[in-house]
Amino acid sequence: MSELKLPHAQIMTLRASAHGLDPVVLLGAAGLSDAVLREIDRALRAHELIKVRAGRIDAQERDGMFLSVAERLGAARIQSIGHTFVLYRPAPATPAPRQASKESTRKPARKAAKKAPTRRPATGKARVQR
Repeated sequence: MSELKLPHAQIMTLRASAHGLDPVVLLGAAGLSDAVLREIDRALRAHELIKVRAGRIDAQERDGMFLSVAERLGAARIQSIGHTFVLYRPAPATPAPRQASKESTRKPARKAAKKAPTRRPATGKARVQR
């Protein structure tokens, strides 16, 4: 796959949306393994816009990792600040729900009968007049 390219205005909008997000994937000592890529892919499918936090890696290696993730997963690089970077990939289009045929054999649903409100018994002691 190749990296997704977005117009500048959309990048700025996504950057603002990502401000309040917490990182959903943390890169550890193992670096960019297949398991980490699968987790980032799963998070992108679920959320579209995610933050990824890289461990203590030098800046050049971190930028290379950011580009590699975006290219391998077909995502757009939105922002990189410190050890955190933001990725965006639109969710795949979902197929339209199937239409039920007009000649359905299902019976129409019954309307629920309204119940009369029930009275609660009086609580506490009744006062007796003498």
